[in-house]
Amino acid sequence: MVQERRRNRPNILITGTPGTGKTTTSTALAESTQLRHINIGDLVREKKLHDGWDDELECHIINEDLVCDELEDLMEEGGNVVDYHGCDFFPERWFDRIVVLQTENSVLYDRLTRRGYSGAKLSNNIECEIFQVLLEEAKESYPEDTVVALKSNTIEDITTNVATLTDWVRNWQPSS
Repeated sequence: MVQERRRNRPNILITGTPGTGKTTTSTALAESTQLRHINIGDLVREKKLHDGWDDELECHIINEDLVCDELEDLMEEGGNVVDYHGCDFFPERWFDRIVVLQTENSVLYDRLTRRGYSGAKLSNNIECEIFQVLLEEAKESYPEDTVVALKSNTIEDITTNVATLTDWVRNWQPSS
């Protein structure tokens, strides 16, 4: 019989379309709670957990199995804020809270164009937000009571979100 270790710190996934404030929110949350921030995009680049480059979308083709293998021990330990624009390939057991950041289309468009997004990369991401693709993905992949959507249009929104999530972390109890 496999004995599952109980985490004494929660794991949180911060997801959302690129440009919704995932890294800003995750960094601030990790600072305020002393949780470990794991940026999946950085991890994929640093540890080469990809299968090459997608020229059309201008990004690495992530190898989901390699990413999960790399993270397994850290996630079992707990105390992580994972920051990534997808959520459906992570094991459900890893996360205690899934946060989907949402941003108004005009705000998102401005953020992405400032980042140099254009063409298919820009339109695909705006469409993702319009159709709430990541919220639906989260709701289909995780228990509904663990998924929360938060507005992320302004610095004030991010500050409020970090405060709300910090309170959640402080009140979190491991499930028995």
